Amino acid sequence: MRARDARLRDSTRRRALPTPERLRRAGKDVARGNSGQITMRHAPLERAFARGALTAEQYSAGQKYRHHWYHAGLSGGLISVGLGAYAGMAKTERQVFHRQRYREAVQVLGKISSHVLEWAVCREFGLEQIGQALGWTSRPQAYAAALERMKAALDEL
Repeated sequence: MRARDARLRDSTRRRALPTPERLRRAGKDVARGNSGQITMRHAPLERAFARGALTAEQYSAGQKYRHHWYHAGLSGGLISVGLGAYAGMAKTERQVFHRQRYREAVQVLGKISSHVLEWAVCREFGLEQIGQALGWTSRPQAYAAALERMKAALDEL
């Protein structure tokens, strides 16, 4: 019984680790902690900062933008609506504050730049997908266009 439990634990540990090919493809987007835990950076903001495409100020502005978006209750998720509740209304003063800050940032940025930031920084869609939504058909051009739009928007903040 003990041997079976040990084999089961070993197989679970092996399945939980990323494959060597996945680690190789991720490149610098992998961080291994002291405990052996592996963290993969999938968010476009973190990946761009780790690759040196964003400055520390731009990265900080992106984090702040995401913070206000999330705490404003705009991230979606599971919600329940009572019969007497107003759908889409802020439920707390804290949400009202963060929604005001988020809306101020959106007004400063404009429609396209705020769209790029929301989908890249907040919703964590890939920059290639965002560039293709902007009209670029080539993958490298789509990535470059979305990255430049994101950098310009972060500079405005």
